[in-house]
Amino acid sequence: MATVEEKASPHVVLFPFLAHGHVPAFLRLADLLRARRPGLEVTLVSTPRILGTLSLPPASSPPLRLHALPFSPADHGLPPGADSLADIQVHQFITFFQASESLRPAFEEFLSGITSSRSAPVCVVSDAFFGWTADVARANGASHAVFLPGGAFGNAVFFSVWEHLPHARTDADEFPLLPDFPGITLHRTQIPRYMLPATGADPWSAFFRRVAASCRDTGAILVNTVRELEPSGLDMLRRSFGAPTWPIGPVLAAPAPSDDDAGIIQWLDAHPPRSVLYVSFGSQNSITADQMRVLARGLEASGRPFLWALRPPLGFDAKGGAFRAEWLPAGFEERAARAGTGKLVRGWAPQVRILSHPCTGAFLTHCGWNSVLESLSAGVPLLGWPLGAEQFFNAKLVAEQWGVCVEVARGNVESSAVAEEEVAEGVRTVMGETAKGEEMRRKAAAIARAMADAWEEPGGSAAQSLEGFLRCVEMSVRRDAQL
Repeated sequence: MATVEEKASPHVVLFPFLAHGHVPAFLRLADLLRARRPGLEVTLVSTPRILGTLSLPPASSPPLRLHALPFSPADHGLPPGADSLADIQVHQFITFFQASESLRPAFEEFLSGITSSRSAPVCVVSDAFFGWTADVARANGASHAVFLPGGAFGNAVFFSVWEHLPHARTDADEFPLLPDFPGITLHRTQIPRYMLPATGADPWSAFFRRVAASCRDTGAILVNTVRELEPSGLDMLRRSFGAPTWPIGPVLAAPAPSDDDAGIIQWLDAHPPRSVLYVSFGSQNSITADQMRVLARGLEASGRPFLWALRPPLGFDAKGGAFRAEWLPAGFEERAARAGTGKLVRGWAPQVRILSHPCTGAFLTHCGWNSVLESLSAGVPLLGWPLGAEQFFNAKLVAEQWGVCVEVARGNVESSAVAEEEVAEGVRTVMGETAKGEEMRRKAAAIARAMADAWEEPGGSAAQSLEGFLRCVEMSVRRDAQL
């Protein structure tokens, strides 16, 4: 590539998707970029409501810029103020995805204003779900990259399933991931429920196929994973999308201590090392009321102390109304509190602090990628209960390839079977003094070391990848979108 104005600092525009699991990763990416290039101009673009919820670090020079794009979800049949996936019900997700594309005209106007006023390179780094920004960047002489807050294997499988619908080609419960990855076998229970009826002509398929096509138009793909941990997954992404792929993980948000954390940490402090099971299904996921009762009985039967970040079950408003006693077995919370063996936290919990506490021994999780990274960066093995999206494929990775997870259930629909015996046995296997438990803890500790080493200067793989990407941005010629 030719070089123009090598001394002029580029302007990086970050555009995360409108979801709780995506925005923090982009904020952390902004910090990493500015740490490597002090003075780098970075703008984070989102809706006014999402930007208004951000807790930014103390002002640096120059400060992280925020730019709001007008968004009216009510114009698309969504609840007023529903600026995030967390604000809506699952059946409204596809409408929300489609509505998010209405941000394009405002983004085009914003980017045109930036590129027309400067000669130094401009680079748009967008979420894959905003892959249409590649066309906007190209039309305005900017380079473009996609940042995947998820892992390489999970994303590669997720997009391959959407493009080819292998489960629709057979009546078998197990099937190869044709035509992209014939060596990978999936089970029908690993297909998210909104994928199962897809025909290729439905709105879900149309949206995700547009996303995949956009990923093939970008100049680079940044991935929130570690090169040494996902070599085959990274190769799968390269084969799928063809763009240069830069593994820059783990990209983890820093913990935000709160005065509300004190009671939780004190409760953990009262337990022996590695003795507590932490349970959480993330910020916008839940299970059914029946499954919640089964899980509670399984936790009791396991005999292990537990800390459960509890959200209302599927189908109930997570933001309003009192918690209902019938969602749990009669007397469950009282028995756990009386014996000191269980603590329920309604709503948000300081997950990073919990996972890094020496008394936390395992994490029962939906296998969202942020949760996987946060747990394994602390050396804490997993019990998997994936619920949707690429979580099923993340669970497959950490259970089958990394050996740090035992799957205890799948899905959150009424037909998704879960047995309290399997939950209890899984907890005892992972947390007990068993050969498998010891092996999982050893592997989780090794993964934690690999994650820490990735950001060691100067030779860590993530540090090298981000430096390489930045050099490509700095050397890019306007109207050359390849990085």
